[in-house]
Order: sequence, then structure tokens, then C-alpha cells
Amino acid sequence: MLSRLPLTTAYVVLLTAVAWWLSNQSRAERARFVRHNSSNVHHMQVGKWWTLFTSGLVVDGVPAWAGIAAVAVAVGLAEWRWGAARAGAVFVVGHLGATLLTEGAMWVMITTHIPGALSRARDVGISYGLVATVGALFALGPAPLRRYGLPALALLLATAWALDQELADAGHLIALGLGVLVSRSRRLRDHPYRGAPLTKTA
Repeated sequence: MLSRLPLTTAYVVLLTAVAWWLSNQSRAERARFVRHNSSNVHHMQVGKWWTLFTSGLVVDGVPAWAGIAAVAVAVGLAEWRWGAARAGAVFVVGHLGATLLTEGAMWVMITTHIPGALSRARDVGISYGLVATVGALFALGPAPLRRYGLPALALLLATAWALDQELADAGHLIALGLGVLVSRSRRLRDHPYRGAPLTKTA
């Protein structure tokens, strides 16, 4: 089973290792690690573009076990359906795309002196890539999932943004949009499901 899901297995192991290491560090060390791996405006300006990737190694905002389990399910289903390369591409498009767009918006806020903008904001986590992957799975899933599940997810994310007014919440909506957009690619729509053609339903 694990040999058929190499991407998911590797990512889950990596997330688990990082979570375990962080759990054994002091609060100050954990804060330092998150600070140095946040993909924020400051790090982009000083050339630390690698944080765009290392930020995706930290489970943040939810218990580590819950985030890792969500990755195992969503990325695992995507990899099972589309293969490692395509599933990885969907996750990366969501993670990088939503991060760059939200941090780009933050940069505009900073340069135009809009109050509340932070150049050194805490910005780590798996959620953008995860939301994009779920969005693509929903968009290419059975008709009820497309008709009801996808709008329900969008409404949930929009409600969270309206209530919290956090840039990360806006990023989740962007990531969902990117996942749906990527799902329109023929590389996903026409890719066989473990040897069987995808059934196109209304």
C-alpha cells in the first residue's frame, strides 16, 4: 500500500519528524523555528525564497496529528487517483500560489501604508496545499460532491474569513480557487483512475 503512495508516505513521514522534533524543543526554540521558516514579506525581500517550501513542513493552527491525518487522507486520495507527480503539482500550486498571492497583497498593504500590514508575519502551515487538493478532488468527484460539497466548503471558508478577517483565511479561499482551476486541466480530468477511465457525470 505504502509503495503505491510514495509522495504521501514521504510527506507524512517528513511532517511527523518535524512535529516530533518541535514537540521536544522549548517554546522559545519552537517560536524561533517558525519565525525563520515563515514565508512572509520580509523573507521574500531579503531573498529567503526557500521559506516558501520549508513553511509547508510545519503543521500550524491545529494539533499536529490532525493536520498530518488530513494530509494522509487528502494527498493520499489525490495520489491514488492521479499519481504522485500530478497530486504533488496540485498541492504545490495551492501552497505556493496562495502564499505568493497573500504575501503579495501584504506587500501592497505595506508599500501603501495600510494599517495592520506586517512584513514579518507568522506564515507557516500545510493548509493552502491541503485546501487546494481537497478543492480539486471535490471538483472532479461525483456530481453531489461537486454540486453541494464544493459550495459548502467555499461557504465555510468565506465565513471564516468574514469572521476573523485574517489574511490566512483569504488565502484558503484563494487556494480553493486554485485547486478548482487546476482541476480543469486535461492532465487531471483525463487521467485514468488506477487503470480505469474516469466516469464523466453531469
